[in-house]
Amino acid sequence: MVGRAERNKDLIQEVVESAAHRVGNITSIITTAVADVAREIGELVTDGFEMREAAKTARNDSEPEAKPKTPPEELDSLNGYDDDTDEDADADDGGSGREDH
Repeated sequence: MVGRAERNKDLIQEVVESAAHRVGNITSIITTAVADVAREIGELVTDGFEMREAAKTARNDSEPEAKPKTPPEELDSLNGYDDDTDEDADADDGGSGREDH
């Protein structure tokens, strides 16, 4: 016959083994869940990068090509230089800007 001490030892051993097994299963579930969550987050970020690239490509395809800018044509009349006739008049009067008749 098995004594009381041995029965208690067997009971404690079963409880510890069962608890260890359950904790191992729970740990495995959590580890798998963490890995799955990390994979999903990674795929979400990858999708974001792909959408950004697609939007950039679409924007570049829809914009007309930029034409090189040419400097504006300077017109003398817009810059205060009407024509050469005023300069000829200044040269005739000695450069004073007055006309003596």
